[in-house]
Order: sequence, then structure tokens, then C-alpha cells
Amino acid sequence: MTTLVNWRWDIFCAVIDNFGDIGICWRLSRQLATEHNIAVKLWVDDLASFAKICPQLDTNLAVQQLAGVTICLWSTTTDWQKNAVADVVIEALACTIPMPYQQLMTAQPVKPLWLNLEYLSAESWVEGCHALPSPQPHLALDKHFYFPGFTSATGGLLQEKDLRQCAEQFIANADLQHKFWCDLGITNSINYQQKISLFAYDHPKIDSLLQYWQHSDRSILCLVPEGVLAQQLLSLYPALAASGDITLGALRLKVLPFMAQDNYDKLLWACDVNFVRGEDSIIRAHWAAKPFIWQIYRQAEQAHLDKLKAFMQRYCEKMSENMAEIVQEFWLAWNTTADLADSWQVFSALLPQIAEHNLKWHTELTLNGDLASNLVHFAEKKFIIRHNFS
Repeated sequence: MTTLVNWRWDIFCAVIDNFGDIGICWRLSRQLATEHNIAVKLWVDDLASFAKICPQLDTNLAVQQLAGVTICLWSTTTDWQKNAVADVVIEALACTIPMPYQQLMTAQPVKPLWLNLEYLSAESWVEGCHALPSPQPHLALDKHFYFPGFTSATGGLLQEKDLRQCAEQFIANADLQHKFWCDLGITNSINYQQKISLFAYDHPKIDSLLQYWQHSDRSILCLVPEGVLAQQLLSLYPALAASGDITLGALRLKVLPFMAQDNYDKLLWACDVNFVRGEDSIIRAHWAAKPFIWQIYRQAEQAHLDKLKAFMQRYCEKMSENMAEIVQEFWLAWNTTADLADSWQVFSALLPQIAEHNLKWHTELTLNGDLASNLVHFAEKKFIIRHNFS
């Protein structure tokens, strides 16, 4: 029987309005290629957004290869007849594979394995739906729904096999950290008693938090990656718009340009607290094991809060009752329109305990295996079953 590493995987990614979609797909593609020796073709409909997190990408090329992955522009003019159908096809994060490609899948003598890689969720129903087949009424194919998640009954989370070692080496090496900060234009990083990364959507009460930090009894360096919140801060502080870097009392605010994914990982490792948003950055915050605050992607009628509460319940399960209450109060404030100063004051007093909890949480999540490896094992099992019963 042909082994899985000889087969090809196609991953389809539609970039919506943020960078989590392409961030997840790019990490997954690289890991499949480098750790599992799989020939991966990543179809992306927006190369300009992709290039923000992958500076090596040439947006003028419809086909190119980076990090062992073949990257293809997915557009309305793509001639699917000229592209061979892969053995494993991943429809990532609510995108829809073009109908001509679906028809080509149906026409194959050996049908490909079609996987719908879902968004991350901690809701309990995910475990019951994970890996289930869904017959497609318009095609003679099944599509399997594959859910990343936080338990062994899900697909786990993306985590490269050497990620923890890289993080530990960086955190233990003052010279590496100093170089990292200098590359960001911060030559006096050692002078700041607290470093905070603030990657978020806008917040109507963000000024209440910044005002609190300005009057802190410790010096704070706050790094704001380019995005929606950075734009809000540029409007709030005209001086920040002029230079991208201002000091307000005890607080230094600095806006950072988009970073390559490996550098964003280093930012999370280098900071004491990480505000993250969406899906890709929250997963990396788990592996950084520093205190983090998740701003979940907003949905109509506050539907996102149900997903947030499901995650908080699981994440806080082994905290003391008091600690869990404080963590959830600030997280809810950060994900609603509440004032932030008072809840931050209480939350920040628990940062050492939260950091200790997150190290244990990191270990628990690692026991579930990593998403890429779990996907490979699932595909192997499906093809072995087909081979034995065809």
C-alpha cells in the first residue's frame, strides 16, 4: 500500500477580515510539510493579507514554494482542470471549496478524504461531532468535520514538536531577548518592570485601562501590533500617530508593524502578559504559558459570549473559586463594553498565580497531541480502512 507521505494534501483558505484564518492554515501547512514529509499545496484567495505575516511571499506569483509548501493563488480565473486533485483535501475554517474542484474529487477513481477543519471551540457539543462524516447530497462524497479543541476527544491544537524547546531557549537567553527588543526599536527593555502585548479588536473603554497603566507604580511597556486596536489608539493619541511610540506617565505605548509568525511567538514569550484575539494568537498564547486574556471574535447578538464562557469554564476548572471568578470578570469586561480599570487591578494582582496555572494548563493541552499529527493519524486510519474493505 502506498504510504501517506507519498500522497498530496490540498488546503483551501479564504481570508475573511482578519489574519487568523491564514495564520492557522500557514502554520498547519508548514508543520505537515516539515514534520510529516507531506506534499502540501495551500490555496489562498488573498496573497496581500498572507504577505503581512509571511514577508517572504511574492504577491505577484500565482504559484510559489516556501518552507516546503506550494502556495497557490485561488481566484475566479483558476483553471481547476489543470490541477490534480489531492488525496486529502482540507476545507479550512468555514470556506467552501470551488464547485469545479468538488466535481473533480467525485470523478476520481479513488475518492479523496475530504475534511472540514472547523473553528476552535470549547463547547461540549464539539466532542460529539468531531470526526463525524457528513454525506453530501450533491456529490457522491462524505465530508468529515474535524474540530480543534482542548480535550482528547477533539483534534487538539497546533503545536510544532520543537516549540516548547524554542520557547525555553529564548526565555533563558538574555542576549536573544535583547536582540529581539532592539530589532523592534526598543533598546532599553530592561528598564520596564512589566511588558504587555496588546493584540486586540477595538474596545470602547480601552482608555480606562490605559489611564490606569499610566498611573501605575511600575513602568510598563505596552506593544500594540498593527490592527484594529492600534488604529483606535492612533485616534486617541495624536502623538502616537505621529511617531508610533509615546510615553504617558508610567506607560510606554509602541505600535508594531505586522510580524512574521515566528517573531510574534517571540513577542508572546518576551512579554509578561499577552492580550490576544481570534484563533491563531490564542493558541500561541497557550503555548507561551504566560498570563493571557482572550478577546474572542465578535458575533451578532453576543453569540460569541457563549463560546467564551464555555472556554472559561474549562480553562478555570482547576483554579480556586476566587481566582476563577476574578479571571472571568476581567475576561468578560474585555469582551464587552465594561469599564476595565477596577477589574484589571484585581486581575493583575493574581498574575503570578495565573502564570503558575498556565504552565499546568500547557502540560494538560500537550497530552491531547497536536492538531497536525492528529490529522495525519486520522487520515492514515481512514485510508487503511478503505484499503482493507474496498
